[in-house]
Amino acid sequence: MSRQATLGTRGSDLALVQAREAAGRLESAHPGLRVSLKTIRTAGDADQETSLSTPGILEKGLFTGELGHALLSGEIDAAVHSLKDLPVEPQPGLVIGAVLERADSGDCLASKHPGGVQGLPQGSLVATCSPRRANQLLAMRPDLRIADIRGNIGTRFQKLAGTPGLAAFVVARAALVRLGESVVPPGIEVSAIAEMLPAPGQGAIAIECRFDDAATLALLSAIDHAPTRLCVDAERALLKSLGGGCAMPLGALARLEDGKVQIRAAVFEPSGIRWIAGGPHPPHT
Repeated sequence: MSRQATLGTRGSDLALVQAREAAGRLESAHPGLRVSLKTIRTAGDADQETSLSTPGILEKGLFTGELGHALLSGEIDAAVHSLKDLPVEPQPGLVIGAVLERADSGDCLASKHPGGVQGLPQGSLVATCSPRRANQLLAMRPDLRIADIRGNIGTRFQKLAGTPGLAAFVVARAALVRLGESVVPPGIEVSAIAEMLPAPGQGAIAIECRFDDAATLALLSAIDHAPTRLCVDAERALLKSLGGGCAMPLGALARLEDGKVQIRAAVFEPSGIRWIAGGPHPPHT
């Protein structure tokens, strides 16, 4: 007898790619299991105007809250998330049942100019909604100007190509790998920013379920990647210990070395960022 499970996901191209990956891994691990996807519109999908640097906006589950409600109501069995979007304090009644093997955790610069960050012309306008990324860009190039940006990956590329004064924006490498090279329009160069520490959990896919759903937890345990889980748990524990949330300007990257978790991290001062367009200054932390 075949079994069925329903995964909830946001409707963006990237979210659907990640959900299909999760579904495929589950079906491979459990022959006879049929996994369907249910698209759920989140508050973050509906509101494309509020800056992601607004105090507390991500901690309220901007991109995860509606999926959590669908889980608790029994509408779906599990929800697929980009782990970096999940608040460090889980919604009551929910738990991360699996973390898939992490993709590249780094950040990239999508630019109209060759040569990466150092190749940008003096005083270039670079878009990012992340105080973490903005601080690290300004540490490398104090002359840069920072603007806020919203929208899915495709929309951001459209904004870059269609905005004469905008030189570049920062994007997670994992997102580009999952979406494929075709998402990058002609004339845009993508280069890794090796000096930039990622957000805690960046590059990892998390699958959330109800805390008391033993059957779903058992299904998910088969695809939980233990080394990735150890590393992202360490990064998120650091974020929690500092009293921060998803928008805290913390860069952290943990790796397993000789059987031990080694972590590199840096926390930045958000109030020093020169946000010149598209949103308010982030709060002092």
